Amino acid sequence: MARFVSKRDESVRLFDNPLLEYLSRAHPATPLFYLPVLSYFAYVGVVEQGWLLAGGLFGSGILLWTLSEYWIHRGLFHYEPKAAWAKRLHYLWHGVHHDYPRDHTRLVLPLLFSVPLAFLFYGLLRIVAGSWHPALFAGFALGYINYDLTHYALHHLHVRNGVFRWLRKWHLRHHFADEHTGYGVSTPLWDFVFRTQHATLHLPMHHPAIVSPPAPIQEPLNGESPLPEAPFVASNG
Repeated sequence: MARFVSKRDESVRLFDNPLLEYLSRAHPATPLFYLPVLSYFAYVGVVEQGWLLAGGLFGSGILLWTLSEYWIHRGLFHYEPKAAWAKRLHYLWHGVHHDYPRDHTRLVLPLLFSVPLAFLFYGLLRIVAGSWHPALFAGFALGYINYDLTHYALHHLHVRNGVFRWLRKWHLRHHFADEHTGYGVSTPLWDFVFRTQHATLHLPMHHPAIVSPPAPIQEPLNGESPLPEAPFVASNG
């Protein structure tokens, strides 16, 4: 049976608990929350290391984000777990996006998830880079902001030409033709490095993986999945 993939901007409820359901969604502008954080660490980096070194570290941070983005997407988001609890968790953090790729409420990370991750990456960079970490983390944060905003735009902005149109075709092929290639979202760089690039950017509009979605379902059915092909939707009950 073909996998369910919605082509409309529609959503599905993941939790019975209204607070958890609310926290599982995010406004598209949510990544801008990190702009003051980015600005602070960039300033500290310039003060402590000077413009030249801080600029190099800032650029390195952006590049480091793109590498992290690639491996998080490939190694974590597309890991195929065996245990039932792991399948449920995997559906929550990425499977739902592949079933509802145009759901504008779940295209950027909610703060509930991104803030703990920000602390984790900050701690790692501080340990590894020592006194160089402020500018490096500022670049890393800018890379993340660019990734999340780009991801939203790729699913909702229609540009007829240019680099963005090419990048949009790249990402949509990952969704609608081959989800085992094209892991880079903000850049395809690491796909070419690690040889996971698409063989072609042609997007078959009637690919067998694309099926017509049923009417949107807003409530879980007795704590079970409302989706025919996604049995891992969570419930707090």
